[in-house]
Amino acid sequence: MTEASTPMPRGLFADDALPLYERTAARLLDDLRAAAARPGDRLPSERALVTRYAVSRVTLRAALAQLEARGVVRPSSSRGWFVAEPGLFPEAVTAPASTAPQVQGFADYAEANGLTTASKVLSATVRPATVAEAEQLRIAPGADLFDLHRLRFLDGLLVVLEHNRLPLSACPALAGTDFSTASLYATLRAADPPQLPRVADYSVEARHPTAREMELLEIGATMPMLVATQLTSNQDARPIELTVQVYRGDRYRFRASITNQT
Repeated sequence: MTEASTPMPRGLFADDALPLYERTAARLLDDLRAAAARPGDRLPSERALVTRYAVSRVTLRAALAQLEARGVVRPSSSRGWFVAEPGLFPEAVTAPASTAPQVQGFADYAEANGLTTASKVLSATVRPATVAEAEQLRIAPGADLFDLHRLRFLDGLLVVLEHNRLPLSACPALAGTDFSTASLYATLRAADPPQLPRVADYSVEARHPTAREMELLEIGATMPMLVATQLTSNQDARPIELTVQVYRGDRYRFRASITNQT
């Protein structure tokens, strides 16, 4: 495929678009401001909000979780969502739509760029974490680890073989989610408490594919692979995801901005 006809994932951090849950949070925030909402006011039901914003419940809950983290709204057990207490809401409504770095997932990138995603789950299991995995994810060796292998597609084109490992304690719903259709990051954002991917340590290397990678990615022996290793931390600076992505070299380009902060 040529560069002109095949959109290329550009790495993890988007600088020109926001994922749907952030746009939904911004719309809800605008509506609260337009309605002159006061602390203690009750929001419409989640069903009503899903209909109003034409999003899934997972996306809506991720948007609500972001607004909760910013002090705009608060949940009440079995009673729904409410505008936050005095002293929090006025500050929050003047904040920009995104007040912290956001790590962009594969589905987030596709959605922001009008691309269709698909996934083929190769395996999804819960197993004990190895010592090396436990050290990276800051969990106990042998703790439950959600282990996911998938092939990922953009507009029907096979792009990447992905291996995700996450502490099950961070989001127990992982084990019961069908990731052939669900977004991993949307599932994390909808967790209780929300797990918001904030920062990722990301490295990329080029290498030859293994025999198994050649088979799964449908390539010849001469095509190089771009292998990305990512350790993602949540809003509390705690590691929540260890991922290795093996990209077809003809369908991926990594871009980054380098800034001198001194």
